[in-house]
Amino acid sequence: MKPTSWTDKANVAIEGVIYAVKTQRHMQYHLFAALLALILSLILNISRLEFILLCMAIVLVLVTEMLNTAIEVTVDMISETYHPRAKAAKDIAAGVVLIASISALMLAYLILYPALKNALTEGVWQIRKAPNDVVAFVALTVVVIIVVIIKAFLGKGEPLRGGMPSGHAAVSFSIWASTIYLTHSVPAALLTFLLALMVSWSRWSSGIHRPGEVLAGAALGAGLTILFFLVFN
Repeated sequence: MKPTSWTDKANVAIEGVIYAVKTQRHMQYHLFAALLALILSLILNISRLEFILLCMAIVLVLVTEMLNTAIEVTVDMISETYHPRAKAAKDIAAGVVLIASISALMLAYLILYPALKNALTEGVWQIRKAPNDVVAFVALTVVVIIVVIIKAFLGKGEPLRGGMPSGHAAVSFSIWASTIYLTHSVPAALLTFLLALMVSWSRWSSGIHRPGEVLAGAALGAGLTILFFLVFN
């Protein structure tokens, strides 16, 4: 049945992401590399422009890997036996991923290596302060990636409907934790906390998630985000 509501469409899209993570080893490598690059960018305190370029490179690699997976699945469904054109389609799709990966690797080298070299040369390894909005973005991205990886490996529940941990709770409490450091406003933090509680409670009360899954998501989102701000702020 074709999804009609926004939630159903989002659920289907995230199912595709989790399928790719679960079945494609290269997609797993790309996600771990993205985690490493994002955390390293905070440690080395690269410029905002360099950070934006690095994020664009990460997105490019992930998108091409997803397209490659979709093409492979489609070709396997259409051509059950060996066919030279089917092989060519798969090879071309893999070539797109290779080009994107090499380009991203070159860009990451040009951005991260000079900063890493300076840190090694100067012996300056103390964690430098990063902009609050960048820390919030990286923390939220890391939370989402970890939730996707956990759901992919556990394979229980749908992305937005059950399974460990609750992605809604993780994201909402990550946003709440970021609000504390971004606004330094008690009313804003309190309001965001109440909204996060409402989101988490809705997942629990509607039977989509069990209490442990909601609590795990809330702890993951808030804990990781606060940790990032404590380390990099």
